[in-house]
Formats: sequence, C-alpha cells, structure tokens
Amino acid sequence: MNSKDMLLAVKKINVHYGDFQALHQVSLQIRAGSIVSIIGANGAGKSTLLNTILGINKPASGEIMFLGDNIHGLPTNRIVAKGLAMSPEGSSVFKKLTVKENLLMGAYLPRARKQKNKNLERVYTLFPVLRDKAGQEASYLSGGQRQMLAIARALMSEPKLLCCDEISLGLAPIIIKDIYLTIKKINEQGLTIILVDQDVRRSLTYSDFSYVMLKGQIVMAGKSSALGEEAVKEAYFGLHKADKQ
Repeated sequence: MNSKDMLLAVKKINVHYGDFQALHQVSLQIRAGSIVSIIGANGAGKSTLLNTILGINKPASGEIMFLGDNIHGLPTNRIVAKGLAMSPEGSSVFKKLTVKENLLMGAYLPRARKQKNKNLERVYTLFPVLRDKAGQEASYLSGGQRQMLAIARALMSEPKLLCCDEISLGLAPIIIKDIYLTIKKINEQGLTIILVDQDVRRSLTYSDFSYVMLKGQIVMAGKSSALGEEAVKEAYFGLHKADKQ
C-alpha cells in the first residue's frame, strides 16, 4: 500500500485488562477512502480494538499511526481532534437532550463549530427523520433512530475516519439495510470507515477489505469480495488453519 494512501496503521498492539490479555499482536492498515470491516464473534476483541484506536484503552505495547503521526498513548480528546470519531455500540446518545442538542454536542471541536450549520444540514439530508424529530428528546426515539443519531453526531465533528461499533445490534432488518446504505453513501462522499458488526454477509458486501478476529487476534484478512462468507465463518468460529493442524 502506498504510504500516501495510508490513513491508519495499527502495528503489533497488545492490550491487557489486568492479568487478561485482550489483544495479541494486532496489526491492520486502513486505506484512505475505504470501508474496512472487522468481523468476529462476541468477545473476539473488536470493540477493544476500536477503543484502543480511540485512546480509551491504552496498549501495553505496539504503535498506532494516524495520518503519519503516532497517536499511541494520546488522550481521546486529542485523538478525536486529529480526525477520528466513534459511533459507539448500543446507539449511545444523550437521552435527556433533544436530537438537535445531541448533534450539536458532536460539533464541539473548533473547526466543527465553524461548520455546524452546514454539517447539520448534511446529517439531516442523510437521515431525514432526524430533521423531523430535531426538537424531540432522544429518549423517545426508536432503536434505529438512536443509531442514526449516534452516527450523525459523530459526523458533526468532521472526522477523517469514522469507527462504527455494532451498528446493526438489536435492529430490524429493514432498518439495518437503510443504515448500511447510508454508510455507503457517506463513504462515497469521501469518508473512510471502520465497520464492526456481527452480520458477516452484510459486512462483506459493503466493505472493501475485511479483518477477522478470534480471541484477540487477527486470523484472516483480505479483500472482502475475495474472502468468501464460508471461509470467514470458518475463522469466525475458530476453525482457522492453526486449529486444523
């Protein structure tokens, strides 16, 4: 991969929760303009990896490069200021704030505050239901609408890389389809996306490149179109080559 195309590089990171090692020598590369999916069962380390990239977890060793800078060890607010954003697992929103207030919370960075009106219009165009419910408390939104709000709030910070954690969790199939179509549209507008989801088929369909995680390790990687759903499921359930030998 040309270094000019490299947006994010994670190099041999190890993460511990006390005596438990959650990530083992994890490495990956994210090309600018791509959608990269990280696939794996519950407990595989997917969310831990995203939280480590965002500085929420501190790696014991390894290196994380973003736009050519080493962000290993930086606090989350400085990492976000550099252009990373997260749509967290569980459609996490500020339930007592209105939809619009939630969105404006995402525009706290100086560069984003200057563009808040333009970005509000952008996310309202992407998610029209948020415009309709702009004055409503977020607690009254459906699960799918809260997921849309979480993604839209992340977009308000004008990120260069958006990390989406478990975007289909608990949602109806028709809502999942709409959210994935919107993710594709956001990517076509130039935003690079890391997509974490347990929906193997959809993740492979909508991403350019995929990594499969098992027990805190990358066990398979390649172009999503070439990996094949069955091969990914083999790795997903722990039947990768190391277990067959």
